[in-house]
Amino acid sequence: MLLLFSLGSNGSGQLGIGHKEDVSVPKQVLFDDDDADRHPSSLKRIIAGGNHTLLLTGTGDIFWAGDSSTGACGKVTAARAALPSKFRPVNLSLPAAQGQQESAAFKVHLAAATWEASVVTRLDEHGRNTKVYSFGSGLKGELGLGSFIFRTPIPAEIPNFPPPGTEIIDLSACMGHVVAVLSNGEAWGWGNGRKGQLGTSETFIHSPQMIDGVGFRVAKAVCGREFTCLVGDSASGDIAVLGSDKWGVKSGAPSRLVGWKEVAASWGNVFVLSEDGSVTSWGRNEHGQLAPANIPRTKSIAVGSEHVLALSKDGQVTAWGWGEHGNCGPLDSADKAKGQHNVIASSKFIPPGSEITAIGAGCATSWVAIEMPTEYPLESPQT
Repeated sequence: MLLLFSLGSNGSGQLGIGHKEDVSVPKQVLFDDDDADRHPSSLKRIIAGGNHTLLLTGTGDIFWAGDSSTGACGKVTAARAALPSKFRPVNLSLPAAQGQQESAAFKVHLAAATWEASVVTRLDEHGRNTKVYSFGSGLKGELGLGSFIFRTPIPAEIPNFPPPGTEIIDLSACMGHVVAVLSNGEAWGWGNGRKGQLGTSETFIHSPQMIDGVGFRVAKAVCGREFTCLVGDSASGDIAVLGSDKWGVKSGAPSRLVGWKEVAASWGNVFVLSEDGSVTSWGRNEHGQLAPANIPRTKSIAVGSEHVLALSKDGQVTAWGWGEHGNCGPLDSADKAKGQHNVIASSKFIPPGSEITAIGAGCATSWVAIEMPTEYPLESPQT
């Protein structure tokens, strides 16, 4: 049985815990009883926009909580939007063609979110990841649907993308731009490119456009507030940071990045988990965002807007960075001292046979997933 816990900013109900108050200790996430047969048994990824959260399950279902007024949670009735904050399935039914019934909801393969929009992919009839849909709001091209579509609560397919013979292998987004990595090693992007984060075309890009001048085969992309970090495969060490150099996010980058396991970005930092369990970072640090030197050997990381979670190999979840909304656990002030971290969950304090299996981080939100062997009454993990 999968149990999910959240803490942090909750003014729009994006934590899915039944109310809209910030919390600084993990609280169990709630799912709507009307959809009990679809409650997730596995979790693939936690995706956070500005005030909405998406949960992508291992079976391709996707759930939402938070501000649905932008359309970023799909088509939501006023009655459902007014209900207590819980996670509910995103309505992924597509509009009916003339003379046909509305399509059945599709399964999601990859997902990402800008501040007020969501982007998802699905497999085509040949099992290739070639269908891309966006929904929500965006005045700077975030939807990728052309120059005249700025809002849609119904998933709309981005036309003529990806190019024939390719499929999408990675998808990333931040506040105002989206980047997709293709199977041929190209990176394509749309949205706000005015700082050069989408290549040399420093403007708003309303439809997917190939990012030029990269010079290597891209394996992964991560998006910060005004930059994009592209990396090659773990053996190649290739890396390029595009866009603004505020906080030294470009000039502070290593020339090579060999042996990476995970790469992630906050609004002003890049974080790298290496295969040996070490975490390195560069960029902004006035709120202690950079990785402390003394964190335990790490299994996975989750990077939010200005804070980071790390799951250690012995099952301890630590947080550091800007914790103003409680997203780093109870603090004496909004910040931990630089170089420090806070334990927000530990396998030592959950039932025997349970395991912390996943973590997530969003815009001042944090998430901890626990796999339970059997049903067990548990309100929140203790630290």
